[in-house]
This record gives sequence, structure tokens and C-alpha cells, in this order.
Amino acid sequence: MTPEALDSLSKQELIALVLQQMEQIRLLTEQNAALAARVAELEARLNIPPKTPSNSSLPPSKGQKTNKPEKAKKERKGRPGVARKLAENPDSVREVFADTCPGCGKAASPDEQPDVHAYDHIDLPEIKPVVTRVNIHSGACWRCGKRIAGTPPAGMLPGSPFGPGIAALATYLHTRQMISYSRLVEMFKGLFGLEISEGAIANIFSRASEPFAAEAERIDAKVRASPVIASDETSARVEGQAGWQWVFGSATAVAHRIAASRGKAVVTEFLKGATPEVWISDRLGAQMGHATAHQVCLAHLLRDARYAIEAGDKLFAPGFKGLLKRAFVIGRRRENLADSTLTAYRRELDRRLTRLLAIEPDTVAGRKLRRGIEKCQDKLFVFVTRRDVPPTNNISERRLRPSVIFRKVTNGFRSAWGAKTYAAICSVIETGMLRRQSAFAAIRTCLAGGSVLTVH
Repeated sequence: MTPEALDSLSKQELIALVLQQMEQIRLLTEQNAALAARVAELEARLNIPPKTPSNSSLPPSKGQKTNKPEKAKKERKGRPGVARKLAENPDSVREVFADTCPGCGKAASPDEQPDVHAYDHIDLPEIKPVVTRVNIHSGACWRCGKRIAGTPPAGMLPGSPFGPGIAALATYLHTRQMISYSRLVEMFKGLFGLEISEGAIANIFSRASEPFAAEAERIDAKVRASPVIASDETSARVEGQAGWQWVFGSATAVAHRIAASRGKAVVTEFLKGATPEVWISDRLGAQMGHATAHQVCLAHLLRDARYAIEAGDKLFAPGFKGLLKRAFVIGRRRENLADSTLTAYRRELDRRLTRLLAIEPDTVAGRKLRRGIEKCQDKLFVFVTRRDVPPTNNISERRLRPSVIFRKVTNGFRSAWGAKTYAAICSVIETGMLRRQSAFAAIRTCLAGGSVLTVH
């Protein structure tokens, strides 16, 4: 506004103009303070270390792969060769003798050749499907005229021509080796000379869902009755929607299920009112409050401590990291220690933790770690006096790892029944592996009408 315009204003107009300018100055001052705080926050973030698989729960695939430095090549030292061990029970043995002597040309007898150089020749025979034609004869009884017909052989009922061996192999290759329907068609044709369509493979899985579902129910009950249960979850895709695959494992069985939720209701529905003695998991809220005692995964906390240290905390995180390492050492030795010794170690760890929690960290990351530990301080060292409880939940993560790979290869499930059947198959495979069965053997046992829970 020009000086002439100001001179033309009345006293009331000048007061209103001043008040308007004061309000604008106030708003600009607040905006400037907010921007300054935002700049300070962003500048502080520049000094925060990045999240990596070693200091957080990021998967190994998210880590930065650095090139290994070139090393000077060392002179390779020779060592005695090692031959393959001969088979204990060869399928056949061929005795080979020389016919003539290369020196004199005369016939050589077997008695002149006592020395033997043995080796195995190993090969695969041509694999062909076994086709059994079943002729069901029928007719009329010559005495009473009633219709009579033969009974189909067990395992060869009319309907699908494909037997349990083909069903087990297709199930194994698809669920465990992540081979798609189209590649299964190619594989069966190329390896076995068997013509099979994608629709036939889908029908095989549809028929197999019933025995797998029944076995999964028995496995669920076995896990539910266990005193110690370890649980974890990972994302899943079902019909284009985000879901979650849960695993509940005990010392004798492993149960998988795929649900739309990551909430507490999934665990509650699985337990059906049962209360285990100890629950093992990470610190997800949905995993809390399901057992008498709870052991949180110390591997997760160790990574959190490493991150807090990298973020500059020098008061709380280093001491907590040392405490966890001390607990791991005790855990490795506990099988050779008396119960009274373990009880004393548990009291020692609790006292050290109490002293650490009295420290006030000087960084944001340190304070965040300390607040998290305060909430679960009674859940850190349950494993010390419970020999059947591990200090980490790594076993659950390993049990979910094949499903993570399956999700990345297949991009999820196109049907809800497919997701449910896959979870049941995972339960059968993991439970069978606890009983030293291979994945294929566990699948075949289930399809043949047996139970992996009875295998020892």
C-alpha cells in the first residue's frame, strides 16, 4: 500500500489494517517454527543408520549385496582324491575277466585274476507310467436273474484314471517345488511320457483336499494339546486380496492355516479354549496373552539392540545386547546344568535387566528400545528354566520360509479352497518331517489313507 493510500485511511481502518498484519505475522511465525522443526527432524534422520537384515526384521533379500574384494590367488595345494563310497546293496553285480593275455596272446583263466578293481555304475531306468486296464464284468444270475457285477479293485475305483502315486508327485512338485500347472504338464510328458492336462491336475488337487483337510484337523488337535507352542505369521495373497499364513508348532506337530486377518481372533479360534503352558512368538500384539507364560524371540531383540547401538545409543543398548548374549550362552549350556543352577541364572538375568531398565538412554532409538523391553521384561528369560523352550522363534520362521518362496513364485492363490488345501499340505509336510519323513513320503502317506502322526 502506498503512503498516499495510508494517509487517506481513517483511524478505524488503520487499526483494522494493523490487526490484520499482526495476525498474518503470527501465522507466518507458526509456519516457520513448524518448518524449522521439520528441517531439524530430517537433518536428524540423515544420521540414523539404515534398517538392514542384521539390525532389524528385514528379510535377507532386502539387504545390500556388496561385492567381495578381490583376493590374491593362492597356490592350490593338492590333496588325496576321495572316491565315491560303493553301494552296500547293488542291484546287480557284473564280474568282468580278461579273455586273453596281451603279452602272449593265450587264453586267460579266471583263476589267474584274483585282484579286483570295483566301481559302481549308476543310472536311472526309463520311467514309464504303469497302466492297468480294469474290466468289470457283469451279467445276470442264471438262478434268480438278479444283476451281478464285479467289485473294482482297491485303489483303482472308476473315475479319474490317475492313481495316488501320480497325485502325490503332482502335489509335491506343485506345493514344495513351486512348479506351475503348465510346467507340470510339460514335466509329466517329458519325463514320464504321460499325457495330462492342467484341468486334470486341478481335479487331482481338488480330490486330494479332503484327506489333507482331515489330517490337518488331527494335526491341529495335536498342536493344541501341546504344552509349548511356537507361532509366527507371514503375508499371503488369496483371490487378489491380502491375507496371512499362520504357523503353530510344537515338538510333535506343526499346523498351518491361511486367514484374512492378522488379529488375535485367528489364534483364539485355533486354540478353541486351550491354554498352553508357554507361547513362543515375536512381540506382535495378536500373539500375546494366549498361554500361562510367554517367551519372546530374543533374536528379534538382539537385532533391535544392534540398531539402537548403530543409532548412537551408548547407555542402554550395549548393556542389553551383552545381557542377551549372556542368556544365549546359558541356553546352550542348560542341558548340562542342574535345575537349581538354572534358577540361580534366571535370578541373575532378571537382576541385571532391572538395573539396565533404570538407565535413561540418550537417543531416540535407545529410548524406544527401552520402552519395548519394559513391556515384555517378564517374557525374556522363560527358556532358562524351561528346557523345552527355545530362546528364539527361528523355528517358526524356518517353517514359513517355503511358503514365502511359494508366494513370490506363484503370486498367491486364485481360490480360497486352494489356499486352505495348501495350508493343510504344509501341515502334513512339516509334521512328517518332524518324524524324519521326506516331504514326498508325508504327502503319499496322507493320500494313501495313513496318518503322519503315527509315523515314528
